[in-house]
Amino acid sequence: MSILIKSGTIITASDTFQADILIDGEKISSIGNNLEDVGADVIDATAKLVMPGGVDPHTHFNLPMFGTVSSDDHYTGHKAAAFGGTTTVLDFVPQDEDSIPVCVEVWHKRADPLAAIDYGFHMNITHFNQCVVDEIPELTNLGITSVKVFTAYNDRLRLKDGEIFQVLRLAKKNNLLTMLHGENGDVIDILIAEAQSAGHITPEWHALTRPAWGAVEATLRGSALSAQADAPLYIVHMNVAGEVDQLRYAREHGVNVMGETCPQYLFFSTDKLRNPDGAKWVCSPPLRSPYDNKRLWQGLADGTVQTIGTDHCAFFFDGTKPIMYEGHPVMIPGKELGKNDFTKIPNGLPGVGDRLPILWTYAVHSAKLSPNQFVALTSTNPAKIFGLYPRKGTIMPGSDADIVIWDPDRRVRYGIAYSHHRTDYNLYENWELVGFPEKVFLRGTMIVNGDQWLGKAGMGHYLFRNPGTIL
Repeated sequence: MSILIKSGTIITASDTFQADILIDGEKISSIGNNLEDVGADVIDATAKLVMPGGVDPHTHFNLPMFGTVSSDDHYTGHKAAAFGGTTTVLDFVPQDEDSIPVCVEVWHKRADPLAAIDYGFHMNITHFNQCVVDEIPELTNLGITSVKVFTAYNDRLRLKDGEIFQVLRLAKKNNLLTMLHGENGDVIDILIAEAQSAGHITPEWHALTRPAWGAVEATLRGSALSAQADAPLYIVHMNVAGEVDQLRYAREHGVNVMGETCPQYLFFSTDKLRNPDGAKWVCSPPLRSPYDNKRLWQGLADGTVQTIGTDHCAFFFDGTKPIMYEGHPVMIPGKELGKNDFTKIPNGLPGVGDRLPILWTYAVHSAKLSPNQFVALTSTNPAKIFGLYPRKGTIMPGSDADIVIWDPDRRVRYGIAYSHHRTDYNLYENWELVGFPEKVFLRGTMIVNGDQWLGKAGMGHYLFRNPGTIL
């Protein structure tokens, strides 16, 4: 059956206008005024906003870490994303097997049966040898057009600079985008050892042993490697003012470097780690200062930074106590594992369902960003950069009918009751929101209707991505 969304105000990355939308099957069929379709299911969107579903370019589901696993899998995390208005997520495949295609196959077995929204994969490259050189060209046949490298996590994930340089060149040759986690692994290892020797075990030392200058230096170093390889680079989860400065410098000098930040780096500072519940706020890279928050906002507003992802990687705060999820008790070891040693606190925060509601109130409603910038940063730009546009990330004829009907007047006291993450806390508990998703469609099927979940495991499609666009 076709669906006709009537009289809504459509917001895209470039335009705001009132029109009707006709959905035929999984696609948007037409957009215009006074559309009619006999037999269509008509939805009145008068006084509502209509936007493309969010595209989150940076998520981690069912990720093993520190003897446990992140608490959201590819069903629970996708469900939370949908309630927050996000209909597409990109997850990372660990390089845990000898063969890259086998790694991808393993991750498909985890994700495919559970996926509740559409999803794609990035490929981590965390060790480099001739087999990797030979297999990187196979990624495009697997629907993957991006790889990720690290300058931190020595002896686990980090590549040497020369290896990153080679990955950049291989990626360009095969129409792939390289993504960079930028910190200084050598400095971090030294400072962690010193902190442990001095008996500093509390959560704030997670941030104090990962200095902001390491991220600034790594961003410049990554940009320089990108320039020397003549290959594009995407800096993930930027959290430091100096990273924005380095990104701007590189872009002004013609280097094809792009940047992403996350909500936690816009709203919170290291002080959160000093609270009694400081472990809740442990993520990598860590929270920084109010000055860094401000500079990141500026980078988003002036176009220096291209996307807002979440780096969603949820853990229980107290995994010794069960929570109820869909009528069943769930208990997964979490951040209590590091109660006597900050290095054992699982690194990661919930956020995939929070991103759009929080940013609408505290970015758009507060006039830090326009509604069009909001759509660009959270949907259109990620879709373009990662080879999904115009199938995803916009509202136009022929695009997937991934649509959010947004009530701009709904007031919500936000928190764990609304976020739907499978964990026991929310970063934004008791925050007052103005504006909230009312209905969410995935390829023409309504999966969220107010507080009602209509989606199901397995309905999400794996996305074979094209080469992306450099913005």
